[in-house]
Amino acid sequence: MIRALVADDSALMRRHLTQLLEAVGGFTVQTARNGVEVLEALQSFDPHVITLDVNMPEMDGITCLSRIMSEDPRPVVMVSSLTEEGAETTLQALSLGAVDFVQKPGGTISLSIDRIHRELLLKVRSAATTRVRRSTGLRGRLAAQRRRPALPPSARVSFTGGRPGLVLVGVSTGGPGVLEDILPRLPADFPWPILVAQHMPSSFTGVFARRLNDLCAVSVVEVARQMPVEPGTVYIAKGDADLVVTRRGIGYSATPLPQSDTHIWHPSVARMVESALALLPANRLIALQLTGMGDDGAEAMARLRAGGGLTIAQDEETSVVFGMPQELIKRGGASVVLPSDAIAEQLIEWLGAPEAGALAGGRRRGT
Repeated sequence: MIRALVADDSALMRRHLTQLLEAVGGFTVQTARNGVEVLEALQSFDPHVITLDVNMPEMDGITCLSRIMSEDPRPVVMVSSLTEEGAETTLQALSLGAVDFVQKPGGTISLSIDRIHRELLLKVRSAATTRVRRSTGLRGRLAAQRRRPALPPSARVSFTGGRPGLVLVGVSTGGPGVLEDILPRLPADFPWPILVAQHMPSSFTGVFARRLNDLCAVSVVEVARQMPVEPGTVYIAKGDADLVVTRRGIGYSATPLPQSDTHIWHPSVARMVESALALLPANRLIALQLTGMGDDGAEAMARLRAGGGLTIAQDEETSVVFGMPQELIKRGGASVVLPSDAIAEQLIEWLGAPEAGALAGGRRRGT
């Protein structure tokens, strides 16, 4: 049985979430009204997974999460509103170590719960089996990266694509924290554009792009309209849509399109990689398959590698959910398998970019 702790200051919400989990079987549920009760339940109930509201009296969700991840780490799924403020708080929670989030029902709660129950059950079950690490925050992670020894020779692969190309990144559950491990390590003059398909709703991707832009030396933007791709820039796919590569004169553009009915997850990693392969030779592409559930993009990235491109699969130890990287590895599609804190260095080496250690916590260019 999975022991699930449901934390919310709304008695109605606690009751609905409890009924939802208990109705499917396999869960033992206890509830908490605030962060203080959550911390007490860590010892008395010892939950496998926690659903955590943000706005609670006595101790709010973010303060409670910080305590959990620093003192007694457990998988936490945030229950978040769709407002911009809610998105910012949720991204802060993911950076602190929350595994995932679900959108908080609005309006008539009983009807809204019905709409999100499948997502909630999937994410709570998945979170209950994940490994979580004690949170050190972004500053601590960057300090650890600077102390990390050099990559072993087996991880060093020479890239001979020559002409400019694209870096394509697929990521889902656990992605915000992992991207904060990788992107701030890149220099402002990183030589290739980077396109990111992060499974995330549209109300979150703009806030996420702005948050990353404040942390990185490279520029980070949300692709809400067609835009030419340029070196030193990271393009975050707009949520609830797909991002594809299109031709623009002698260059290329990042173009948002409505969700494809033939792809399960959105923004679709597979569709992004397939569009790049249709326009560029594989040896001008590098693909990263990072933490997440499912297999989105694995087949396309395996074809990319078979055609002469390079790929990186995030390792199991640093993945919140190993599904997506594992699927790439199973298909023989990973050039290298690396921990998240070694990926930026590998990209820098492959592309001959300057080291960026001094820029890890710095501002982007032009500021």
